[in-house]
Amino acid sequence: MVADGSAVEAGCLPQVPFGPVSISRLILGANPINGGSHLSTFVNRQMRAYFTEGNVTALLRRCQEVGVNAWQSGGGDIHRWRAFVEAGGAMHYVSLAHDDPDRPGLVAELAEGGAVGIAYHGEVTDSLFKAGRLDDIQDVLKRVRDAGVQVGVSTHMPAVIEAIEEKGWDVDFYMACVYERHRSAEELERLLGHVPIPVREVYLTSDPPRMCEVIRQTPKTCLAFKILAAGRLCETPEQVAEAFRFTFAHIKPTDAVIVGMYPEYSDQVGEDAELVRRYGGKG
Repeated sequence: MVADGSAVEAGCLPQVPFGPVSISRLILGANPINGGSHLSTFVNRQMRAYFTEGNVTALLRRCQEVGVNAWQSGGGDIHRWRAFVEAGGAMHYVSLAHDDPDRPGLVAELAEGGAVGIAYHGEVTDSLFKAGRLDDIQDVLKRVRDAGVQVGVSTHMPAVIEAIEEKGWDVDFYMACVYERHRSAEELERLLGHVPIPVREVYLTSDPPRMCEVIRQTPKTCLAFKILAAGRLCETPEQVAEAFRFTFAHIKPTDAVIVGMYPEYSDQVGEDAELVRRYGGKG
């Protein structure tokens, strides 16, 4: 089952090629929908309370109205996406997966469900890379390729993309977090001379330029995410606009951004779409 291609391709946002389809340069992220704010337990709970099934559907419909034609999430949302498409919605689905013993058939399930791309989960990618076991992800990547879906790797570390490019792996795209947010206490102390609180959610201004440089160096499509530092750059409209401007000025014209949207208090979908039209039209 796939989305209605003619409807999906008719969006009013700039688009980039993604395998056999075109996707909007603004992709809906899933963290707010699933209560993953990267801010606090309180915000997580607020997000989960807001995103009833009805509000999730309303968000997807609003995305479609402004031309957002792709949703990036994990395997748990494939059924929500299918229900949206089966009800007449037009949206592509890009998923995450990893070698999960509890869900050994996930890649096949996602491919059969209609996902247009599957990326190896970034948290797991980075843990394996730090342990010197990056090659362990290749089995899942091969399963994605054999399933006929676009093959991706998600990461929060520029060094991971550099390593895979040097190895010449059979990869179609990267999901690239512009902030390396999961440094250990030891790494942070070496960099900063002290350990901030909380350790796992430190966002450094020097990170986006580093990741964007690597994004520009690879010819493969990159989907940049956490460009708003998981909500930390959302204090003012000007701050949000600058994050979009900087990102699109420093990635390739063939790249896109993944942004989580929480429209309880304002039309974030429409606001973000306008910024992509303003800054992402020419790449």
